[in-house]
Amino acid sequence: MADLPRILIVDDSRMVRATLVKHLRGSFDTREEADGEAGWEALLADPEIAVLISDLSMPRLDGYGLLARIRGSNVVRISQMPVIMISGDEGEESRAQAKKNGATDFITKGIGTAELLARLDTLVKLARTSHLLLESRENTAVDAQTGLPTRAMLARQCAHSMAYAARHHLDVAALVIGIDRFTEHIAEHGEKFGIELLRHFARLLSGSMRSEDVIASYTSQNFAIVSLGTGLKAACSFAQRLREAVAAASMKYQGKSLQVTVSLGVANRSADNIANAEDLLALAAKRMQQAVADGGNRLIAGTEKQPAAMRGVDGALARLATGDMADMTAVHDHLAPLARRIMPLLRMLEQEYRLGMPLEELERRVHE
Repeated sequence: MADLPRILIVDDSRMVRATLVKHLRGSFDTREEADGEAGWEALLADPEIAVLISDLSMPRLDGYGLLARIRGSNVVRISQMPVIMISGDEGEESRAQAKKNGATDFITKGIGTAELLARLDTLVKLARTSHLLLESRENTAVDAQTGLPTRAMLARQCAHSMAYAARHHLDVAALVIGIDRFTEHIAEHGEKFGIELLRHFARLLSGSMRSEDVIASYTSQNFAIVSLGTGLKAACSFAQRLREAVAAASMKYQGKSLQVTVSLGVANRSADNIANAEDLLALAAKRMQQAVADGGNRLIAGTEKQPAAMRGVDGALARLATGDMADMTAVHDHLAPLARRIMPLLRMLEQEYRLGMPLEELERRVHE
């Protein structure tokens, strides 16, 4: 099923969706959503969708509204996607409106299997042609949204780094970085915010890189870094600092401060015993996806899973326990609740060792 073209079916009728899936079984991979909003979120999140089949009348967002979002999208793979509108209404008025709004084709719910498969086959070929043209442009240009090199260019640079490292006995590290809840951010704040978020993060990453590192847009919502001469420990250290910096910061948008977190996957030429660039990047991407699946705001490198961001009193205690005092603010901001947490321990120590600690004064101060 994974090799079959993917068709997204958006219809509030479970029976209609089941009928269409039955028509397409064996020829196409299918994904189902019950309303226009869910369909839109699926399009943003799933780059494998080749064609959309959408009902006209649906709750939350109808077919016309969904089509308007698609054709107005700044994401090329979405704005150029073939869209088939489907309805029980065979009137010319519905057909004309769907075409006017940018529908590629229009079918009725009683369409036969042979006709539906033939139409979809034509549209999938159209989508593949458009995708090849887009890839051709990406091979010679930077990403339009972020201004960073494209994934194709990153792959070439990574291959050069791997070859150079093999000749000179150096290491290579790859980081793939995903913005947590990216689809939810877009659903809540709009697609323009998604673009601004990508550009904001691209600027943040570009300002953190060494001149010899390569940073690029890896997918429509992920970034990747290839670092020549960087071992696993150094790569993880950098990735952890980056994750913590993003979690501690806030992004301004339309006068509001918004919290954003990232998940990171790290792969290393030596530690993971990888010989080619494609496998190195793919492993880093797989680990990033696992970090997202584990709850986000974390780093995965090898089998070791780094903890999520240390926050609040527990985070401050963790920093003290590990001796990590690089960010004293994280501890200082929680001195009073820290003191209240360990007060029973202090009383026990005073009772045992008679140290003369001013516990009554300390307790009064931390409860002010």
